Amino acid sequence: MSVPHHHVVPPLATQGRLAVTREELIRWGEAFGAAARAPLVVGISGDIGAGKTTLVQAVCRGAGVREAVTSPTYALVHCYAGPNWPVYHLDLYRLDRPDDLTNIGWDDLLDTHALTLVEWPERAGSRMTPTAVAVELQHDADDPDRRLLLAG
Repeated sequence: MSVPHHHVVPPLATQGRLAVTREELIRWGEAFGAAARAPLVVGISGDIGAGKTTLVQAVCRGAGVREAVTSPTYALVHCYAGPNWPVYHLDLYRLDRPDDLTNIGWDDLLDTHALTLVEWPERAGSRMTPTAVAVELQHDADDPDRRLLLAG
């Protein structure tokens, strides 16, 4: 039986959030991608402009993806070739309801030996796997050049 992942407070984080610059977010994402092992689903939530796609691009680089990583806002799913397994990038922002996941092969994606990065995971509702690693990005009200990162 698998145990669901829960948010973990990053070390040295103030009030459960770690304030990071764009460059620090990219370094964190690259390190995460290098350490990630398939099969793994990562749900990345946050407001528009919080840095979700920037983080996905960094995770993909860390995971060995060499091609340009772009937002699949209209396509919903992009697949990239990693050196050890595929990396799927999903953007569920335009999803009308969780049942629409069937049309993009959601269940098959979750069964694949891949690194699966999901922007707007809350749009998947109860179909989001409970074992997904949750990452949340927020705007830092005190410093517009930083984002607040909560991962786990």
